[in-house]
Amino acid sequence: MAVYEYKALDAGGKNITGIEDADNPKSARSKLRRRSVFVTEIWEQKADAGATKGKGLGVEIDFSKYFQTVSVQDVATMTSQLSTLSGAGVPLVESLTALIDQSENPKLQIILSEIRENVNEGSTLADAMKPHAHIFSDLYINMVRAGEASGSLDTVLQRLSDYTEGQVELRSKLIAALTYPLLMTLVSGGIVMGLFTFVIPKIRTVFDSFDAQLPMITQVLLDLSDLLVNYWWIALIIVPGSIFGFRRWVSTEKGGLKWDGLRLTMPVFGKINRLVAVSRFCRTLSTLLDSGVPILTALAIVKSVVENKVLAGAIQNAADNISEGQSISVPLRESGEFPPIVTHMIAIGEKTGELENMLGKVADAYDSLVDNIVNTLTSLLTPAITVMMGGVVALIAVAILLPMMSMSSIVR
Repeated sequence: MAVYEYKALDAGGKNITGIEDADNPKSARSKLRRRSVFVTEIWEQKADAGATKGKGLGVEIDFSKYFQTVSVQDVATMTSQLSTLSGAGVPLVESLTALIDQSENPKLQIILSEIRENVNEGSTLADAMKPHAHIFSDLYINMVRAGEASGSLDTVLQRLSDYTEGQVELRSKLIAALTYPLLMTLVSGGIVMGLFTFVIPKIRTVFDSFDAQLPMITQVLLDLSDLLVNYWWIALIIVPGSIFGFRRWVSTEKGGLKWDGLRLTMPVFGKINRLVAVSRFCRTLSTLLDSGVPILTALAIVKSVVENKVLAGAIQNAADNISEGQSISVPLRESGEFPPIVTHMIAIGEKTGELENMLGKVADAYDSLVDNIVNTLTSLLTPAITVMMGGVVALIAVAILLPMMSMSSIVR
């Protein structure tokens, strides 16, 4: 079956749009007609392509489809709804149909339609989701597979929903906390750039007319203004070139390892990066183990979740230790990349058989710690940025006023 998107008129003559599964457009029209829906336009749709209408030279491409995305929040909401339907005993195909009707995201509707089609043909839900790896991560798919194997899909989906919503909440907190300082920096930077490119060049003409010796600070300020006004185009070469070169360097094994190490050790933000990565490690591993995913498979998934090659290397060493029948806590402690409290609690969890609970407690504690640090940091950033930009403006004012005071005394 294929997925078709359509525009139509309902029984009341109202314009409607939607999607329909069918073997061909004619079959789709027939199915819709039986529901008193009269199609005006219909075209095949794919989850990974833009919509195309017509044939040959008359083809139309809806480029907006290429820019449609499925957010993490969309996935979290869908997962919660699927968990509720599954827990209520609704068959999986009917649950997916209800989700398609419920979703307001056209791209997600198409993806769910393709998943429903594969499930209807006998595929498991995990296998049906696998072709859409850009939406459903390895973590998501493996947890769904474990839930299907254990017969507790609704429970696993609820854990997935809680986990996903937790990640969305953490990200939202970080973005919200940093938005105001970033906005202040951009506005202040724009004001300073305006002074350098519009105000100072006009003042320079006044200074040049007097042909007097300028103070060093004023001369430096005028030279910098000239550089920005006359050679701004150099920035258009240097900045993109630097970004491209940096990304190339980070994409290499050696460069990526060095950059990830720096991200963990840089002042202030290094601590935040480490706390967020460790919290993500603990939360993800706890969720996977609690859902019945084997520990070696779980560690392989967690390696990519932490998004840091240094920590991923330590996790890989732990996986190698476990495959040899040893402990997970020892290589994590020996790596020096995980805080002692984390490795101690993991060791206790291994001994007591409650590793999942211990990891969950560590994740809760670190999430709270990250929240406190970010709030403290942002409360300090705002006045720091204000003072810094005030200092820059004061420096510019002094550089301009010094020669003007000298010139006024000469005129008198």
